[in-house]
Amino acid sequence: MRQGFVSWYHDPLPTNCCAAWVCPGCSESGYPQYSYAPGPEYGYRNLAVFYEACNFDCLFCQNWTYRRRAKGRGSDTEELVQAVDRTTSCICFFGGDPTPQAVHALLAAREALKREEGRILRICWETNGGASPSLLRGMAQVSLQSGGCIKVDLKCWSEEMSYALCGVSNRSSLENFRTLATYHKLRPDPPFLIASTLLVPGYVDDYEVSQIARFIASLDPSIPYTLLAFHPDFLLTDLPSTPREYAYRCLDEAKRAGLKNVHLGNVHLLW
Repeated sequence: MRQGFVSWYHDPLPTNCCAAWVCPGCSESGYPQYSYAPGPEYGYRNLAVFYEACNFDCLFCQNWTYRRRAKGRGSDTEELVQAVDRTTSCICFFGGDPTPQAVHALLAAREALKREEGRILRICWETNGGASPSLLRGMAQVSLQSGGCIKVDLKCWSEEMSYALCGVSNRSSLENFRTLATYHKLRPDPPFLIASTLLVPGYVDDYEVSQIARFIASLDPSIPYTLLAFHPDFLLTDLPSTPREYAYRCLDEAKRAGLKNVHLGNVHLLW
């Protein structure tokens, strides 16, 4: 699968990635093995690779506009690899979600690492975690090898809530997260695995967050966990942004569950 429906752009570091607070390109982790600087990598860039597909159908999708774009000719992996230049210190596959086109992404990642062998080039993923086990292992291996991370968006805890908000079960995502936690133990610094949850008012509340946090802590309490403020978008424009008190209540629950690294993101959206 060398053709994929994908677009990309260069994003100067440090960037607003949901793992920025712990990633080698934006924080103080990973130097010198996986980062060019002991702090943010000013002067370097992330190659942000957006896959125009998803295996979930979330009512609150924050990147839904790709659904309205006409699909033209697919892009070859070689075109993508050619976009990696000497200022590129990381590649992040996101979307949509990279899962439906993970073979394309893996081919590009491996070719880029081979071409740029001998220098720092981290491979990262932002995903719902719903990949098949064989593809998941491939994704994990290139990230573990390169100093990159896998950021898994754990949408909610209960399967009923997952069906209601995302149209699919979340059981495979949770089992895949359990698998990824074993890789995290091999390289906890810089963190290999990061979890995130969007705080959708009235749906993803302190109970849902507490259960997700307990699950993560049972695997490894050092796994970083980011709670993200929601803003009205796609099919949930009738909801408000996440209330400040709501967000901090969820933050307290995540800490109470025993997690050592919990972060609140998109705080500018809180009211």
